[in-house]
Amino acid sequence: MASERTLDDRRVLVTGGTGSLGRALVRRLLGGELGRPSVVTVFSRDEGKQHDMRMAFRRLATASEDAIYRDYEDILRFRVGDVRDFDALASALRVADVVFHAAAMKQVPTCEYSPMEAVATNVLGAQNLVRALEGLALQVETVVGVSTDKACKPVNVMGMTKALQERILIHANLSCPGTRFVCARYGNVLGSRGSVLPVFHAQVEAGGPVTLTSRSMTRFMLSQRQAIDALVDAHAWGGPGDILVPRVRSARIEDIASCLIGARDVRVVENGIRPGEKLHEILVAEDEAPRTSARDGYYVIASALPELGRRDASGSALTVEFSSAEAPMSAAETLAMLRENALLVEDAPDFSAL
Repeated sequence: MASERTLDDRRVLVTGGTGSLGRALVRRLLGGELGRPSVVTVFSRDEGKQHDMRMAFRRLATASEDAIYRDYEDILRFRVGDVRDFDALASALRVADVVFHAAAMKQVPTCEYSPMEAVATNVLGAQNLVRALEGLALQVETVVGVSTDKACKPVNVMGMTKALQERILIHANLSCPGTRFVCARYGNVLGSRGSVLPVFHAQVEAGGPVTLTSRSMTRFMLSQRQAIDALVDAHAWGGPGDILVPRVRSARIEDIASCLIGARDVRVVENGIRPGEKLHEILVAEDEAPRTSARDGYYVIASALPELGRRDASGSALTVEFSSAEAPMSAAETLAMLRENALLVEDAPDFSAL
């Protein structure tokens, strides 16, 4: 993993820090492998989750011999606040050098039925961040925005709001020249809250049926560690306005369901695509391909804004879009991925001969 910039002695703020991604990021930050931050602040609106997180890290500190866990109480801070609240967010930003902006509404159906709530968090929350840095002349070095494949050629509210969030943060490189804004865009994180895996697990344990939206559906899949690596690498070496896209494989959702069902007699039901869903996802669109390069396991999409140095198309790494429909993993490869990430039941099927 590239490490041009470390987090040594940096004051790190994680918005949405009590979400599944935020918690995993904070754990990596406290583990010391990314450098030793002077402060890690979790900013979120859920005091209950903050309490649970504090207690969880206290238990880790008791069990761990790692020094950074033992003195985590000198490093880890919690702030209750909402990215929709300009004053609360600005107050937290005053004491930050690096920001990982993970706060978001990310459930596709919820955003479809509450579109203005998604706009308030995903769009206006990002604008509040930029407005605070610009208007108050805050000395934040880097902002890393967490994006999603649904922001690429979006067809649902969640994707549309995340696409706008990308644009707001990328443009902020012009209005806040003292801060570097970079994004990481990726697909489904295995086992994260709201992903398909916990749903399938619960349905299997209940005896079924397991519900598929479509047997043809594919999704990009990556481990939690790969997702955090993308954020860390974006901070380490991403240029102003860049979008880092991990070059991961896609999987058929039907294969994932089969692996989790294993030898059990569980029925599979196809119930149709939900509001706002795509059959396949795209991580790099065809219009982005000419300004996309390859580096260290990523596609790196340069900004379309000429002020941020749009790249020469002759050096592009892609000539077509990067879609989950292209060359998804085989059933055997999907099984191996789930096994590697400890997400399988014991009696999973043997696809090794396929």
